Amino acid sequence: MNKSKLKLEIERLVEKASFSLRKDVYKLINKAYLAEKNNKAKTALSWILDNAKVAEAERLAICQDTGLPIIFIEIGKGIKISSDLIDIIKEGIESGYEKNYLRPSIVDPIKRGKPSYQGGVFHIDFSKNQKGLKITLFPKGFGSENKSRLRMFNPTVGIDKIEEFVLETVTKAGPEACPPFVVGVGIGGTSDHAILLAKKAFLSEIDKPNPDIYLNTLEKTLVKKINALKIGPMGLGGNTTCLAVKIKKVKTHIAGLPVGVNISCHALRSASVNFKRIIL
Repeated sequence: MNKSKLKLEIERLVEKASFSLRKDVYKLINKAYLAEKNNKAKTALSWILDNAKVAEAERLAICQDTGLPIIFIEIGKGIKISSDLIDIIKEGIESGYEKNYLRPSIVDPIKRGKPSYQGGVFHIDFSKNQKGLKITLFPKGFGSENKSRLRMFNPTVGIDKIEEFVLETVTKAGPEACPPFVVGVGIGGTSDHAILLAKKAFLSEIDKPNPDIYLNTLEKTLVKKINALKIGPMGLGGNTTCLAVKIKKVKTHIAGLPVGVNISCHALRSASVNFKRIIL
């Protein structure tokens, strides 16, 4: 794999993530549509499904907010790379956005100014379970990203307080974050890591059960409680405010209990590519 081929693969990731709604997400939206009894909510869900079909067929952005590119890199055994990897990925993302006429949305956080394609957030992990190199592009829209929250709980609180915090976060997000949502929850680690875990939770297949039995039960409980809020698709009421809740946890310090909540709108987009070997 040379530099030009890698750049081309990244451009393809931009296309796939921007134009094609993930199959697991589409599946749950369609399931919600078939089960919905509220006419306004059902109509909104039909619009979302039609939008996804048109976007893929016509090679158009699923959402006008083309997101801030977040890149997750998982490096497995026997992979040797150089710092050039990050630069090539950046180039591929920038050219992928530009070639596909996707809206530039990146600015200086203080000066602001004219939006560009230059920027993104990288997370790199080394994994014994990963074969080769995996690159995931996750364009995050900020209508939902702006509703992120972190709370440093007293370590003696019960799980009920964590549930309350998640429900409170979803309630505050309301229709402004384009429901139906996928809700990511990160528990443990440090403040920064809890928020990162919440975002990483979106990378798993949201229609599949959590392998951790306790967390799987908690996810189902939260989905039920969130849907009872009746915010509904686009805030129009109905039975589906939340498509799924996904939770990840890691160990933490005895004196703390960080909990991060990250919300994704219905346009949860990501795409991945795997390389058995790579030479840079």
